[in-house]
Amino acid sequence: MWVAGVRNHRKSREVRGAEFRALHAGEAFVIPNAWDAGSARVLAALGFKALATTSSGFAFTLGRMDGGATLDDVVAHAAALATATDLPLSVDLENGYGADPESAANAITRIAQAGAVGGSIEDYDPGGRIYELPHAVERITAAVEAGRGVGFPFTLTARADSLIRGRMDLDDTITRLRAFADAGADVVYAPGLTSVEDIRALCGAVSKPVNVLARAGLSLRDIVAAGAQRVSVGGSLTWVAIRAMADAAQAILDSGDFSALSARLPLDRWFSG
Repeated sequence: MWVAGVRNHRKSREVRGAEFRALHAGEAFVIPNAWDAGSARVLAALGFKALATTSSGFAFTLGRMDGGATLDDVVAHAAALATATDLPLSVDLENGYGADPESAANAITRIAQAGAVGGSIEDYDPGGRIYELPHAVERITAAVEAGRGVGFPFTLTARADSLIRGRMDLDDTITRLRAFADAGADVVYAPGLTSVEDIRALCGAVSKPVNVLARAGLSLRDIVAAGAQRVSVGGSLTWVAIRAMADAAQAILDSGDFSALSARLPLDRWFSG
């Protein structure tokens, strides 16, 4: 059944939430980051088992830089992606759109109401600082409590941003993720890991499933062998798509070369489900 051009899916949030939880207890998996409903449907058609959003990729669709989307924007985006496919959806909530624990909790509640069954909260403030650990733990605790109150299985990812924010101290990152795990986070995540050795050290030091951000220089096999349960790609797929578009447009502008326009996509197959 279709409503206003969008498939009316039968899977409930309870089912999707349970499926997402089960993925974290099974074999390691890749969770690609969609930037709009169309990319979500393509990724689902290709066979991925769950989807995440990307704050930078979504902000791009609004003509803004990363961090430029509001919570209202993200909630509407989550609702669009949750209705685009039957897959479990986890939402990149940046810092929760406020420094206080209540903001983090509110962000979780709102995206759960929109149809997401997971979400991530960072410990970095858009103002340019990493939250002190006690305050960061309070925020994760509030987000965990909010997730437990939504009425279906909700997977909370706690993210330590220190490695990509100038604090190159893996021991400090591990300390923070351990504290977040103790506060009840279901998954922990530290973007910025650049070597198999660091991934192995972090995964071996925490008690919860670890999400690792993919890098061009690391293989999935190596990341999983080092202990990761989940691998995301951040905004990278967005930039792959935009790079292809920009290169084709530049060729048109510079030399009138329309050869890239021969690309054809099996949208009828990808969008048939």
